[in-house]
Amino acid sequence: MSDAGLVLRSTRVITPEGTRAASVAVTGGTITAVLPYEAPVPGTARLTDLGDDVLLPGLVDTHVHVNEPGRSEWEGFWTATRAAAAGGITTLVDMPLNSLPPTTTTAHLRTKQRAAAGRTHVDVGFWGGALPGNVEDLRPLHEAGVFGFKAFLSPSGVDEFPHLGRDRLARTLEEIAAFDGLLIVHAEDPDHLAAAPQHGGPRYADFLASRPRAAEDTAVALLLAQAKRLDARVHILHLSSGDALPLIAGARSDGVRVTVETCPHYLTLAAEEVPDGASEFKCCPPIREAANQGPLWQALADGVIDCVVTDHSPSTADLKTADFATAWGGISGLQLSLPAVWTEARERGHGLEDVVRWMSARTAELIGLDHRKGAIAPGRDADFAVLAPDDTFTVDPAGLQHRNRVTAYAGRTLHGVVKSTWLRGRRIMADGEFTAPQGRLLTRVP
Repeated sequence: MSDAGLVLRSTRVITPEGTRAASVAVTGGTITAVLPYEAPVPGTARLTDLGDDVLLPGLVDTHVHVNEPGRSEWEGFWTATRAAAAGGITTLVDMPLNSLPPTTTTAHLRTKQRAAAGRTHVDVGFWGGALPGNVEDLRPLHEAGVFGFKAFLSPSGVDEFPHLGRDRLARTLEEIAAFDGLLIVHAEDPDHLAAAPQHGGPRYADFLASRPRAAEDTAVALLLAQAKRLDARVHILHLSSGDALPLIAGARSDGVRVTVETCPHYLTLAAEEVPDGASEFKCCPPIREAANQGPLWQALADGVIDCVVTDHSPSTADLKTADFATAWGGISGLQLSLPAVWTEARERGHGLEDVVRWMSARTAELIGLDHRKGAIAPGRDADFAVLAPDDTFTVDPAGLQHRNRVTAYAGRTLHGVVKSTWLRGRRIMADGEFTAPQGRLLTRVP
């Protein structure tokens, strides 16, 4: 530790080996040592004593819709990454749709990167998009550094990002498998959605009936079958249906290379609690019944579900109308994901080490950055969140950093206050105050 420039000390540091009192040495933005709590601090190093607050690795959120350029009135890199920093997230990966243009060609990727340059408070990477007509663009995007390719199996909600039918899915996955890329999939079956009752109006029960579990289950089965046939890598996005879990576990046992995520809103919010007309709760797939949550939590504990991400998908407030059929579907959750998950996790007997595994280690592994992100260990980036896990707060939308302060968590009391966030050894947020943007634009490691 003789050349350390910074030492962070806490009685509770979450490391891959467990939680312990430790001193974490940082040099040049990289963790150089995790030493005993009482280790002497060299005279040249700056000591920050965190007391009993918990030092976590910065969270890695691999499912965020930033929407810039093109729909930057919905969100943008400046506001999204401030919200991320406020919530202890130090790395995020931006989805390819809802911005204009979508990230479906290398030229569009460059447009997105120019829009983000110098405006990110945390590190930001990018997913590419897989459309019916852009198979020839997939390999160039892969070589340009996107982390994988997003596809829909049902209509996406925006005209510029059409979904893949069965034949196009097969062709797309064949191309991606040829260079061992990753396809990440919104899995809902369009035929099941078309056959479901479509009443519209303010009743949440009607909206829930319009997006049945069978639509997810059927689409997941199709994706798993194609992945098995091609030995392709696939990732199931925002799983909400507990009924699909046996299919996934069975495919894994058969050697299918599949990973799975779910989201804080599926783990913490229940359909029975959604007021009619409250479309801040609308997302697709939908928030399901309380009885569905137990299987999702058990799947996280068992490793059938790998990780928890926000699917932060904001819009302007006027698009959140009282009619669930026409309201924009998306939950804004960047700033609140850690306390929301921790609040429910502690009630179900899970510890912060579990939360770190789901929201940092495994998400970093998903995008191939686990050599730099996702753990407090020598050689990793000095990205940290400092959390007071027993402190509580009541969610006030006025305190959010999102561009549009619409949230399904308004008025909820949550455990876990993020006191500060650090990026490569620099404190970028402390007690709600932010530095100038310090984030970098990330690309896939070849």
